[in-house]
Amino acid sequence: MSLSKDTEVIFDSHRGHDYDSANPPLYDSSTFHQKVLGGGAEYDYARSGNPNRELLEEKLAKLEGGSYAFAYASGIAAISAVLLTLKADDHVILPDDVYGGTFRLTEQILTRFNIRFTTVDTTDISQIEQAIEDNTKLVYIETPSNPLFKITDVRAAAKVAHDHDLLLAVDNTFMTPLGQSPLELGADVVVHSATKFLGGHSDIIAGAAITNDKTLADALYLLQNGTGTALSAQDSWTLAKHLKTLPVRFKQSVDNAQKLEAFLQQRDEIAEVYYPGNNKLHLSQSQHGGAVLGFRLKDETKAQAFVDALSLPLVSVSLGGVETILSHPATMSHAAVPKEVRDERNITFGLFRLSVGLEDPDELIADLNYALKEAFNDSTTIGQTEEQHTSR
Repeated sequence: MSLSKDTEVIFDSHRGHDYDSANPPLYDSSTFHQKVLGGGAEYDYARSGNPNRELLEEKLAKLEGGSYAFAYASGIAAISAVLLTLKADDHVILPDDVYGGTFRLTEQILTRFNIRFTTVDTTDISQIEQAIEDNTKLVYIETPSNPLFKITDVRAAAKVAHDHDLLLAVDNTFMTPLGQSPLELGADVVVHSATKFLGGHSDIIAGAAITNDKTLADALYLLQNGTGTALSAQDSWTLAKHLKTLPVRFKQSVDNAQKLEAFLQQRDEIAEVYYPGNNKLHLSQSQHGGAVLGFRLKDETKAQAFVDALSLPLVSVSLGGVETILSHPATMSHAAVPKEVRDERNITFGLFRLSVGLEDPDELIADLNYALKEAFNDSTTIGQTEEQHTSR
C-alpha cells in the first residue's frame, strides 16, 4: 500500500542526510565550522539556519502545499512577521473578532509604526471590499474564527484581494493542513500557532508561516533572521517528531469533538453551540468541522460553578493538545480586548471554548453532564460575574 502525500511528508525525516535512525539528530549548536573563509558554508550561525529547523520547515511547506515555510518562536511571532513585511502608512483589513493576541499586537504595538488596521465582519465579503483603501496591502482572516467559529469564504476573500492587488493571509491553526488548505483556496500566506495541533503535546511554543510567493518568502526570512525570532533547534527537533502523530491525534480529536457537540446541543443549560461542522460554507472548503467548538451557558453567573464541578478538562489557555482543554475567552485568549469591545463581539462571561483531546469521549460527556447539573441545580451556588472576576 502506497503512503499518502501527507504520510510521506510526516515520516520523511532523513532529508538526504546519511544516518540510520528513526529520528534525525539534534544539532544543538549555536555555531558551525566553516572550512573556507569568505562564506559558502551551508550553516554558519544557528539563528540564520540550522538542520533541525530546515527539516521542520520543509515538512511544514509540503504539508500546506507551499514552496517556503518559516518556523518562529511562537504563533504571534509568525503573525508579527507577516504584518511586519508591511511599511509605515500601509493599511490592513482584519476580522472584527480577531484573536486577542493579534488584537493586542495590532492595536498596541504595530500602530506605533504607523501601520493602520480596519476591522470588519469578514464573513460578509462586501465589507472586505468596502474597507479597501488606496494604501491597503493585506487582508488577514481567521476561519474558523476564535472564539465564535465564524466562517469566511477563503476563495471569495482571495478573489477580492487579488482583484485589488492585495495579499490574503489566513490563520489555519484550528483546522491544520490536514483539515484545510488555504493556499489551494487562493491565500498568499498561511500562519499557524504550531503550539496547538501541530505540536499537540502542550510542551513547546512555536509558530509558522508558509507561502508560495518568493518575494514574500524573502521578506519573511529577513524578519526571522534579522529580528531573532526563529524557532530553536531543540523545539524544531521536537515539533518535527510530534508531526509524526498529527494524523492520528487530529482524527481522534475530531471524532471526539463531534460526539461532544451532539451532547451539548441537547442540553437545556446551553444557550448556543458553535461548531464549524454545522456550516455548509466551512465544509465546502474544509475536510470536516475540526476538533474545537464553543458553547454559551444560558445563565452566565454559573460559569465559575460549572468550572468548579469539572474533573477531566484542563481549564487553561491554548488548544490542540492531547488533553481536552476548556478555555474561557473573556478572561483568557481575549482578555487583552477591552470589555466593551468583547461585549460588542458577543464574547461574554458565559462563553467557553472546548478543544477536545484524546480522552474517552463517554467519560468527557459524563464529566460535562455532571458539571452542568451541579452548576445549574444548586440554587445556593452563585457563580462569579465578569465584574467580580479579576482578568489576567
